[in-house]
Amino acid sequence: MKRVCAQAVRSFSKARVALNASRTRPLLHQDQVTATSASFFCSAKQDEKKTAEFVIKNGKERLSSADFFKNVKEAVAKDVAEEEFVLPKEAVDAVAAEYDALREENADIMDKYRRALAEAENTRRIGQKRVEDTKIFAIQGFCKDLLEAADNLDLALQSVTEKQIAENPQLGALHKGVAMTKTELLKTFAKHGLVPINPQGEKFDPNKHDALFQMPAEVAKVEPGHIAQVMKTGYALHDRTIRAAHVGVAKEN
Repeated sequence: MKRVCAQAVRSFSKARVALNASRTRPLLHQDQVTATSASFFCSAKQDEKKTAEFVIKNGKERLSSADFFKNVKEAVAKDVAEEEFVLPKEAVDAVAAEYDALREENADIMDKYRRALAEAENTRRIGQKRVEDTKIFAIQGFCKDLLEAADNLDLALQSVTEKQIAENPQLGALHKGVAMTKTELLKTFAKHGLVPINPQGEKFDPNKHDALFQMPAEVAKVEPGHIAQVMKTGYALHDRTIRAAHVGVAKEN
């Protein structure tokens, strides 16, 4: 009887120990998980802090190289001597990324600078050309008014024949004076860049000539498309036509 009771007591003790073990094991496992999570969280915070120290650009302003490397050293190796300090890979990557960003920014700025420089140069040239044209062609209106006077001198000279000049000495002297006046007027025109256009026999150019009529090439004795007769002399001011010559053009039969 005593032996049976002793065995029962031992069995009960083993069962209680097993029960206590099953109750305490989950609590121990939960503590381990909590400790591991806390360790991981702290490590992530440290990594985040280190990553923040590797940032070169602070808002819109960039840190100087001295400040950047100082922050890196304080973040990863605060107690290490300067001569023994080795730059971590994260800092090198940050410097490389910032270098690439600066290269792109510099390329964009240089492109805008070159475009602005070219535009300014074009504007300067256009302005200079306009100033020069203004100086050259400022007398254009005045020249046009004088052309009528030159035309009247031509008509006066053409209205007198050589026979009339020979028969009337006074008329001959007057004719000579008109011719001298026209010569001096043409010299003055040439001095200021105004030259006559007398395209007799030249190929018709609509930019310089104004066709009034056409005539057969056989009668005009010039090639078709060429000027057969000049009715009124044209004029050009510094290679710019200010009055087209009035002409007759030869055509094919």
